[in-house]
Amino acid sequence: MTKVLLAALSAGFSLLCPVAVRAQTAVNACDLNHDGVVNVLDIQLAVNMVLGFAPCTANVTSPGVCDIVMIQRVTNAAVSGNCITGLVVHSVALAWTASTSTNVTGYNVYRGTQSGGPYTKINPSPVAATGYTDTAAQAGATYYYVTTAIDSNNNESAYSNEAQAVIPAP
Repeated sequence: MTKVLLAALSAGFSLLCPVAVRAQTAVNACDLNHDGVVNVLDIQLAVNMVLGFAPCTANVTSPGVCDIVMIQRVTNAAVSGNCITGLVVHSVALAWTASTSTNVTGYNVYRGTQSGGPYTKINPSPVAATGYTDTAAQAGATYYYVTTAIDSNNNESAYSNEAQAVIPAP
């Protein structure tokens, strides 16, 4: 491990003293050295930025953030050609059929990480519509959702049928 890291660091030091400076706009955020291609030179520069050997000028995960995620995204872009930028935000859009009970004023939405519960309420107040978007879903997680109906006397129904959502990673 030490030999590999030292080799990457020594190879990366040459990036700190460029022979020529070009005025060029990068079309790919993972093209850290702005030479028009994402390759091992960009990976080396990413490592140097994370280790503090080069100024952190990257805008891959977010402006000025140089961390292991940035290195991995630059590496992936060098291999696949696809640069994933920004924070990857996941959400789950839920929809259900309206209750046929009288006096229903809204719904509560519950989420759990195991089928059958336990569940935690995720909406701050009853939802008037028959849909809700969970914007706090985490990459790589599996969630189980149920809803309840609330009537005008604040009585809450039993849980609905359960719906499963598998969130991709990242």
